[in-house]
Amino acid sequence: MRGATQAKWAACAVAVALAATACGGGDDSGGGGSGADGIVSSSWGDPQNPLEPANTNEVQGGKVLDMIFRGLKKYDPKTGEARNMLAEKIETTDSQNFTVTLKDGWTFSNGEKVTAASFVDAWNYGAALKNNQKNAFFFAQIDGYDKAHPESGSASTDKLSGLKVVDDRTFTVRLSQKFSLWPDTLGYPAFAPLPKAFFTDHDAWLAKPVGNGPYAIDNYAKGSAMNLRRWDEYPGTDKARNGGIDLKVYTDNNTAYTDLTAGNLDLVDDVPASQLKNVSSDLGDRYINTPAGIIQTLAFPFYEAAWDTPEAAKVRQGLSMAINREQITSQIFQKTRTPASDWTSPVLGAEGGFKKGLCGSSCVYDKAAAKKLIDDNGGIPGGQLKIAYNADTGSHKEWVDAVCNSVNNVMGDNEACVSSPVGTFADFRSQVSQQKLSSAWRAGWQMDYPLIQNFLQPLYYTNASSNDGKWSDKKFDGLIDQANAETDKAKAVSTFQEAEKVMVEQMPVIPLWYQNGSAGYSDRIGNVALNPFSVPVYDQITVG
Repeated sequence: MRGATQAKWAACAVAVALAATACGGGDDSGGGGSGADGIVSSSWGDPQNPLEPANTNEVQGGKVLDMIFRGLKKYDPKTGEARNMLAEKIETTDSQNFTVTLKDGWTFSNGEKVTAASFVDAWNYGAALKNNQKNAFFFAQIDGYDKAHPESGSASTDKLSGLKVVDDRTFTVRLSQKFSLWPDTLGYPAFAPLPKAFFTDHDAWLAKPVGNGPYAIDNYAKGSAMNLRRWDEYPGTDKARNGGIDLKVYTDNNTAYTDLTAGNLDLVDDVPASQLKNVSSDLGDRYINTPAGIIQTLAFPFYEAAWDTPEAAKVRQGLSMAINREQITSQIFQKTRTPASDWTSPVLGAEGGFKKGLCGSSCVYDKAAAKKLIDDNGGIPGGQLKIAYNADTGSHKEWVDAVCNSVNNVMGDNEACVSSPVGTFADFRSQVSQQKLSSAWRAGWQMDYPLIQNFLQPLYYTNASSNDGKWSDKKFDGLIDQANAETDKAKAVSTFQEAEKVMVEQMPVIPLWYQNGSAGYSDRIGNVALNPFSVPVYDQITVG
């Protein structure tokens, strides 16, 4: 039920689909200039949607928003901790009513001053039903959301009653429930401020978004490149240490990798699986392989009746047991992935909610048990498992084929599972989000905040913003609500894990493996790092 939840531990979603950077090739230049004004060229893929902050919930668009916007909070690039950015202070006496005071001196790159209204207007826009923003769900904890974005019928207002502007630097927020960690969610791009130009000339703003971050968009040619340049008047402490970033669209990250090794590209932030065996000799210490809050999964269409039955749940358990995770992560990914045994990430640690082995035997390869479960429960719905994936990355094809080979080996049928490529990431995500797929698809999650809630509620709560498969379970929802109501973090985490045990029974998605962040870079740039969410810290890269 859309908007029904009040996410106390909410951590702002970014639907990930571990999106591949894309490739075009064609430009034989690795970048421009050197030193503080040097330009960094990096592989990229076209975003699924226009770059409205409340309408972007995938990785490629998120990379741009992280460069052109700054919000009340920013997540530390090393630890993920939420730190004040535009917020001078966020105060509360009851964990339900908050007073936000902004730092002075912040403007947008067009010179307009960032004020309290810049936030309140942006959040009202993001929440309003008429604007159809994908991340509207994340304003649901603010009073009045049920009126501005009702579960059904027409909205009676396009304003959240819980938001009030006090003066240029102050606004108040009333939540519908107590939520002590609400301020820590505010680094998510959906909560970014917006200039007046966004509202007065929306089409022009969409053509060339204006933000308040360390970079400004210079130009964008869809399918080719986006060029961002350092904004020299940026008032933040995290000023860009380079002259700009050229994001080059690639339709195959193997081509991007070839351009990197040939000196025609500076940065690839998703090293293709087929190159992992060569990457150390190709790049040496210019290869980054570091743990990240990412999990890869197989998702299913519960809007298709055949997949939404008790028998189908057993079949999904059987399919999970038919996947030889150890073999795939070793042979395909050269151990840059770790077999998953729950639906979160080891990066969380025990305190944050990770519990190794929570999935139990359902996530352990067992050929005989897998086949019996599938056969005893009517077989694979439709007679064949089709796994859809975006074809603009070689990595996905290789592992999807390997998963199908594993399932086919278990079933003794070379056609039991087949891969189903979709041309581009944008097309793939459109089919997923519009519920056009009738069998399985590759899915995943890239955390926005290191807490178990972020891996569960945005993806699996009934009608949550990234619940593309439309799975719904009352027991799961009730446990999520109960966890959100806890004021003690340890109790909340324990209750979230109880909700995760419902997923063991239902297997709404099959957890495959936890993913490291990987990147490779040229010898003309330095100080390259990935944050805990596996995104390059672009503003700190140096040239020359």
